[in-house]
Amino acid sequence: MYIPALFISLGLAILLVPFLVPIRSKSPLHHRLKTAISVCLVVSSLVAIAPERAQIGAPFHKYGKSKIAFYGCNYQIVLTQARFCEPDKSLEWCYCNNFNAFATIAHCYKIAHPGEVDSLLDMCRQYKSNLGAEVVTRANAYYDHHARKVENFTNSSSSLLRPLTNFPAKLNETETLIFEHAYRSFLGNFDLSVDYGAYLVLFWICVFCLAAVGNWSKIWLPGLQQRLTDPVTNWFRHHVSLPATGTRNKTNEQPFAYFLHLLVPTRAETLILLASLILCVYFMTANISYVEDDPLFNTKGLALLRYYAVRASILSSSLMPLLILFGGRNNFLQWFTRWDYATFITLHRWVSREIMVMICIHSVNYSYYLRLRNRVIETYVYIGSAAFMAGVAIMIQGLLILRRKWYEVFLLLHIVLAAVFIFGAWLHVEDMYCVWFYYTCAAIWAFDRIIRVLRLYSFGIAQARVYLLPDETLKVVVSKPKPDNWEAVPGGHAFIHFLRPSCFWQSHPFTYTMTEDEICLFIKVKKGVTLQLAEYLKTHKDKKFTHIPVAIEGPYGEKTPAGRYDSSVFIAGGNGIPGIYSEVVELEQSTNADRKSKCKLKLVWVVREFTSLLWFYEELLKLQNSKNIETVIFITRPALAVDPGAFKRRRVRDLSVESEILQESNELTPLVVSKSQAQTYTAEMVESDSYSEDPTADIRAQIKSELSHIDFFEAKPNIAKLVETSIVESTGSTCFVTCGHPAMVDDIRAAVVANIANGEKKRVDYFEQLQVWA
Repeated sequence: MYIPALFISLGLAILLVPFLVPIRSKSPLHHRLKTAISVCLVVSSLVAIAPERAQIGAPFHKYGKSKIAFYGCNYQIVLTQARFCEPDKSLEWCYCNNFNAFATIAHCYKIAHPGEVDSLLDMCRQYKSNLGAEVVTRANAYYDHHARKVENFTNSSSSLLRPLTNFPAKLNETETLIFEHAYRSFLGNFDLSVDYGAYLVLFWICVFCLAAVGNWSKIWLPGLQQRLTDPVTNWFRHHVSLPATGTRNKTNEQPFAYFLHLLVPTRAETLILLASLILCVYFMTANISYVEDDPLFNTKGLALLRYYAVRASILSSSLMPLLILFGGRNNFLQWFTRWDYATFITLHRWVSREIMVMICIHSVNYSYYLRLRNRVIETYVYIGSAAFMAGVAIMIQGLLILRRKWYEVFLLLHIVLAAVFIFGAWLHVEDMYCVWFYYTCAAIWAFDRIIRVLRLYSFGIAQARVYLLPDETLKVVVSKPKPDNWEAVPGGHAFIHFLRPSCFWQSHPFTYTMTEDEICLFIKVKKGVTLQLAEYLKTHKDKKFTHIPVAIEGPYGEKTPAGRYDSSVFIAGGNGIPGIYSEVVELEQSTNADRKSKCKLKLVWVVREFTSLLWFYEELLKLQNSKNIETVIFITRPALAVDPGAFKRRRVRDLSVESEILQESNELTPLVVSKSQAQTYTAEMVESDSYSEDPTADIRAQIKSELSHIDFFEAKPNIAKLVETSIVESTGSTCFVTCGHPAMVDDIRAAVVANIANGEKKRVDYFEQLQVWA
């Protein structure tokens, strides 16, 4: 246990007590202080319970030149078979309290380690031996006159039966230098590996700092950013920082080897990962050498097997905490760098592959090394083998085709296998000064889970109104918790647990919109939980509405700096509209509040057919009150018929007049509607609409009439032309914010890249809200 952190935790706990008093405070400062103190308390508590082995392990533990000198000299002296003290005395005590032993080791230091004599004296002071520099001089003089070879005076093969050596043991000075080189290669490799692991972590810290400067400057220094349209900056953004790695695919999967499809990072991410890989290769091979006539290893092969095994284990251990941090939802680096969760999951996947390659090198080398030396296999080796197999299994089950086909199975197995991997590695290295890395991994994992639970607790359990809307879409409406301590992130997402026996342990991320009192999540019915919910709703008489208790964890994500630009274009495709809509509406409200802002807002939504509009109809109607948002909708297949029944249910408020129309329902009670109520309900849905013999034409006309504030285009948009036109129409800087089908999002990215170096030298930026991590 780390006592200073324990006292800090107690202080934070006392400080948190007043914030736990239930008051109806809507002050953002009150909520933020409570959150900050809670987070600090969790961190300090995890530090406080750190085991002692973690506190003294690498990177805090290194052998250093002093240990290399002592172990090298001691081993050579032991091989002379000299016995200076009784076996109940430690080696250190013996050297510091027996003058013959001290003279022998002092001579070794004089020949091979002259710069470490002070460290020898410091060691002796721990054993109440006040030796000074003059004693070292006297000991060396005594050695020169009295040192003799031990083997000339004893024939006993047992060290316990040999008499105590009462003279300094004569050392072969050539061998003394060989021992120095051997231990510098052996123990020095451990120290170098710790240093190189720290350099790898430092590399990532530099990457995060550069990303933070670039992304935060768009918020803090928008004027400076928008003036950066010179040829060098444009070249860098056009060729390095913004484009996909290949020609186009980034969010859309890249075919590979028939079925091993993969998600390709951006070009900037690829260069970062490539630099990380180059550093790993260099640090894996740098400064590893073999000493001829090495007294520690019989052959060069044995030595190199051991050296590379140690190097690979420490480098992989150094990166392990970052690997766990990248994969967590509550990753402070997301706020620091303003990179989204999908970016960190990309880093998580590729860094895990680097780590597993190094772990494979460690496992193969060390296994072969033990076999060549005929060593008995100890328990820690079996535990390490189990952790290694868990890591291999993670690599296999994490393939894109498997995690997309059986995501729930993938997620459960991933958690179980990761636990085996981390805790197995912890036990494997418990006696090897590497526990620090794995305790940090466990602490990061625990921190993420604790914060998740606190977020769920803060929100509480709420009765959600769940609607089955047209185009196979679920709308979940949840009242905001009171007191109002749930701060929405425009364009963000939240994880929702549907508290039903079949799926309460699962959480899924969805974007949302906000009203003053409610949170609205829109969920496309696909497979798994969403399909179960849709089928569940169809068991009710009305088949469109019910209550389900839910818990919400979030919000997550970061708002884009779209408000800092002269023109902001929000482009959504299909079910990508909720987050885009919430951000553009919030931006309009903040723009109205700040009269100095002159940001021009444009909302573009691309859908397949008119029916696709109906699940988001109420939100589109609300745009009638907007004066600053130019809204455009592209219908790519306008000729498809509109379901009249779906059109009648286009307003959710018609479905949820529970107090007047519906009997009280919950998730275990089917919705029951009386005959008279059902007639009233139907009348409200129809709203005196009249239909011709061709209802589709009338429905389309009525949609356009009710949404007359929106421009409709019955065609597929020309993305390149749309981007180019938006830049031309802008009075200055322009940004594009997008979320939708991966192919469309990649097209927008490519179009923005093509227009970075535009003729009017306008600053053009791109922000992607699509979160692809599965």
